[in-house]
Amino acid sequence: MELGHVVVLAGGLSYEREVSLRSGRRVSDALRALDIPVELRDADATLLDSLTEDPPDAVFPVLHGAAGEDGSIRDILELLDVPYVGARPDACRVAWDKPTAKSVVRRADLRTPKSVALPKEIFHDLGAASVLDRIIGSLGLPLFVKPTRGGSALGASVVHDAADLSAAMVGCFAYGDSALVEQYVAGTEVAVSVIERDGVPVALPAVEIVAPGGRYDYTARYDAGDTEFITPARLTPDATARATAAAVTAHRALGLRDLSRTDLIVSPDGEVHFLEVNVAPGMTETSLFPRAISGADLDLGEVCRDLLATRLT
Repeated sequence: MELGHVVVLAGGLSYEREVSLRSGRRVSDALRALDIPVELRDADATLLDSLTEDPPDAVFPVLHGAAGEDGSIRDILELLDVPYVGARPDACRVAWDKPTAKSVVRRADLRTPKSVALPKEIFHDLGAASVLDRIIGSLGLPLFVKPTRGGSALGASVVHDAADLSAAMVGCFAYGDSALVEQYVAGTEVAVSVIERDGVPVALPAVEIVAPGGRYDYTARYDAGDTEFITPARLTPDATARATAAAVTAHRALGLRDLSRTDLIVSPDGEVHFLEVNVAPGMTETSLFPRAISGADLDLGEVCRDLLATRLT
């Protein structure tokens, strides 16, 4: 079916608003290059009236952070009976909560670092020093600390010294009320994007991330030139096969749809460790999903068009 009116949904009010707007502009431009009529809209108070008064053929959400990835906006789109690209609300809720996603993929036989997820209140109620001591006693060092929900590495940090764990927790709680503390796994950091073709999830070439100082933080993600991206990743054929299989397994196990991006660590012995999955991958000039598209000799606009067309059938 022909796409006569497409809405790309970007912006919102999360910490990742600016990244989302950049993603939205990139997707819009890629679709317009194919002569597809596109309207770029923000998730604001005018959205419901707009979608009701002039329903689009389909919506392509590129909202990052809460609302855009926790299923809320997709619930609204389903209430309006508007077709949209991406995972359904229930699947989003599972993938959005990192500890829950880790539990699901672990049951699907994927490796994921040993971890503990604790709300901010537990440190107040039981005593921060005692809780931190028990975390280190159980998980050891180094550790990786990040909010249980959210993206773009906001509030995330590596802890090599026990004395630095308290500050890492404070930084984490600035972006969320619960923290995921997991064992740090050294190795090659890769992202494997998945797109569905005729309902079958297909892994794109793995993208290797070489960040300055080994810190793939917010700045390293979105400031061009700060990080080196290598596609395909410099992995052995066996490790490549394991990484791509892991991304497809995660996509299926979490019940995702259309597209996803799975972040992994490949340890020196070739073992693949699941970190997290993203149901609304970034689409900016420095984002990993478009790099994987290019690495597969595909066109971003054509991929987005095909995913939109799938929602019309």
